[in-house]
Amino acid sequence: MEKPQTPVRRPEPSRSPEPPDTLTIKPFRIGDTASVPTQAPERPPAHGPVRMQHKTHRRMVRGKLTPEARLDLHGMTIADAHPALVRFIAGAHDRGLRLVLVITGKGRAGEDVGPIPVRRGVLRQQVPGWLTAPPLGAMVLEIREAHQRHGGGGAYYVYLRRRR
Repeated sequence: MEKPQTPVRRPEPSRSPEPPDTLTIKPFRIGDTASVPTQAPERPPAHGPVRMQHKTHRRMVRGKLTPEARLDLHGMTIADAHPALVRFIAGAHDRGLRLVLVITGKGRAGEDVGPIPVRRGVLRQQVPGWLTAPPLGAMVLEIREAHQRHGGGGAYYVYLRRRR
């Protein structure tokens, strides 16, 4: 005797909620605050949490500590600067140095003639990322913009971890 066949149920297509109407313009009056979503600005290394002793950090950012070594990257290309930075930081860490100065320069103030703005100071933008990425990230404890007497916005203090 044959079993009665049960009807096969097909899943109903899922109904997603209606997409929000992004083209609707809300009324705006002069003096009102615009509700434009903004991106968080890229935070420079000077605004991160402090991971070293506060007293030493305070002395460092006030320019009271003298860097034990320095590297000047002025005039280098990215291809030349990155290996030089890796060698310098690794060598300083191996020698047991704690505070070093990396001079990037502020960048050349060229003419901005195009419609797309060009960032000034490529090395200045790249160096903090290089210092936090492997292999240097394991050696670096703190990165801060240097005090004016050591180069100001065109240089970084790099505080290295203790050698184990």
